[in-house]
Amino acid sequence: MENFNPITKQDYPDPDIIRVDSTYYLLSTTMHFFPGGAVLRSFDLVNWEIAGYVFNELDSSSAERLEYEQNIYGRGMWAPSLRYHNGLFYALFVSIGKDYTYVFTSKDPAGPWERHTINAVFYDASLLFDGDRAFVIHGNTEIRITEIDIDRFEVKKDGLNISAFKDEHNVGLGYEGSHAYKIGSSYCIFNIHWPKDEPAVRTQVVHVADRIEGPYREKELIRDDYGLSGNGVAQGGIVTTPDGKLYGFFFRDQGACGRIPILTPMCIKDGFPHVGDNGSIPVFEAPSSAKPKYKYSSLYTSSFTDGEKLALPWQFNHNPDPCLYRLGKNSYEITTGKLSANITEAVNTLTQRAYWPKCHAEVTVDASRLRFGDHAGICAFESCYGQLSVSKEPGGFYLNLITRDPDESFNGRSDCIPGDLIEKILLPSPIVKLRIDLNFENLDDYASFSYKIDKRFEKLSYIHKLSFRLDHFCGVRFGLFCYSTSDFGGTAKFTDFKYVI
Repeated sequence: MENFNPITKQDYPDPDIIRVDSTYYLLSTTMHFFPGGAVLRSFDLVNWEIAGYVFNELDSSSAERLEYEQNIYGRGMWAPSLRYHNGLFYALFVSIGKDYTYVFTSKDPAGPWERHTINAVFYDASLLFDGDRAFVIHGNTEIRITEIDIDRFEVKKDGLNISAFKDEHNVGLGYEGSHAYKIGSSYCIFNIHWPKDEPAVRTQVVHVADRIEGPYREKELIRDDYGLSGNGVAQGGIVTTPDGKLYGFFFRDQGACGRIPILTPMCIKDGFPHVGDNGSIPVFEAPSSAKPKYKYSSLYTSSFTDGEKLALPWQFNHNPDPCLYRLGKNSYEITTGKLSANITEAVNTLTQRAYWPKCHAEVTVDASRLRFGDHAGICAFESCYGQLSVSKEPGGFYLNLITRDPDESFNGRSDCIPGDLIEKILLPSPIVKLRIDLNFENLDDYASFSYKIDKRFEKLSYIHKLSFRLDHFCGVRFGLFCYSTSDFGGTAKFTDFKYVI
């Protein structure tokens, strides 16, 4: 027996998982990062790699381009459903604030995908195929079942459209995050649920019926905080292995690192899916692999490119402006095209997910082409960010440690004021190597900062506290950025990036 959990060691929330032949595919929430809809691939449910992305961008609104102090932090792609039917892959999800539901289709999960929309909002939805019929199970507190015409991408006229069940418990969060399946002759709908019982912990429940219309019977499936008080394992799906074994794939909150997938064996008991003893995740043997000698690509990288394309682990914060960045074999350049108060407004910030429980990244920054008031560097990217940047000022080039305190709050998700300057150091050169160390052990959740001019790193004394917050709704990431505060048009060059776990 071996404890493989958490599985990806990175922020892949709301996972939905399917198997096609002997290959597993996973799709999770990617919010405001693009390209979006990362599709992961595995042959054993434990080891994963990025196969591709569902979309390069969703739309091209001002908010998605970080224009006019607008943004889509905490919005973008939410809680997707991944399914395979009649030779096609389907990815269905909503983007909060839009009045329609996206459906992307492809013959290959690595892409390309074709974009469609349904003129309805299906919140935290699951797509369910039942023979020639297609249903969307969706909602919050009240879970509804809506039949759709999957060929026309519309709600089916005179099709099934019912309330399946409601959460009438004493809860802080009602049923949501639906994942629906037909197991044998039974219909099973999984939902996240947060009772106010003591001790308060998020749980996973399942409803089972003999007919799609119901009536549905309820059972609490998982109640396990996995050693992190109050943070229960929940919101995910199930999959069957080629040899008929049943596994559940959910996520657990891992503090500032984000929401990381958890794998658990399951079985059917008394007509319900069943997990462990009293809903606790057991220690178990690894599922068998269809390709035991397969070498997986890493979920993180020290390279900017794979060939001429952006390496798969990288994502931009919001829609990038391709006219203002340049990728080289071992370099990345950003030219600013607007004024920004801080890094949350900076266009073309390039990010990678942090890795639990510890990781660090370093990069060489050439700031010689900055303009006065520009900042370029590396950051622990989230709403309570910590950045180490080089600035150009009349007195020369300076190293700046700038942060946003976790206790500071803003109206909505817009942060339009400069960060807090913690430390400022005059540099002998505009070219400097910067480093950020992240530590998530025991929910310590902090970042520390170093810089190197000659042969050794000098560590700054300040330790920055990180925190998972609902405004960005994502785990912390490494980010490379450049922004202007007084005169845009400056350029920063990043080389020798290195990601270490």
